[in-house]
Amino acid sequence: MGYRILVVDDEIAILQLLKDYFEIQGYEVLTARTGKEAIESTIKNLDLILLDINLPDIDGLHVCQEIRGKIECPILFLTAKIEERDRINGFLMGGDDYILKPFSIEELGARVMAHIRREKRHQLVTNSQKGLVISYSQRSISYNGIPIILTKTEFNILELLSMNPGQIFSKEQIYEKVRGIDGMGDNTIITEHIRRIRNKMSVHTDFEYIKTVWGVGYQWIG
Repeated sequence: MGYRILVVDDEIAILQLLKDYFEIQGYEVLTARTGKEAIESTIKNLDLILLDINLPDIDGLHVCQEIRGKIECPILFLTAKIEERDRINGFLMGGDDYILKPFSIEELGARVMAHIRREKRHQLVTNSQKGLVISYSQRSISYNGIPIILTKTEFNILELLSMNPGQIFSKEQIYEKVRGIDGMGDNTIITEHIRRIRNKMSVHTDFEYIKTVWGVGYQWIG
């Protein structure tokens, strides 16, 4: 199941662009065009909010202040320009980041994922599944108490997949999220990393946690 995000912007073109992009990435996307709609939408469980500052009824800073007491998920402001004082006020009201318009959709996607992963890491310090224990805070993995030694890149891949169970990632997506958009190299190396992770886990269990979705990518089975 993908993450649920709320996108708040009064510009229909931007709203549709972000909705289409994040749905393709596997997110469940809710939308709102006013501050009032945004406040009403926060009754649902959300993993992140993209919040335009310049809304027609209530500005985004006050919307953030209104909803911060009800939710704990990251709130990222969208704005065409920002003064230092506004930036400070935004953080004081509970915002987590600023995205300046016009923005790169790929960079925005990477920053959204980074905030969600950071939040989930704080919430989900340990993940236990069928004898497998993953400690995200200690960056370690074990099966029935026996440590499984992974390299930094191998753990990063396992972390990405296991924190998004059921979501399918292509080799390109895994490479970008693990190595960074500007990372140099061939994303086909992801196949080799996945093979090594599986080999190390197969010493301890026959259960296949990482499933290959042929022609698409890889998926974590919890």
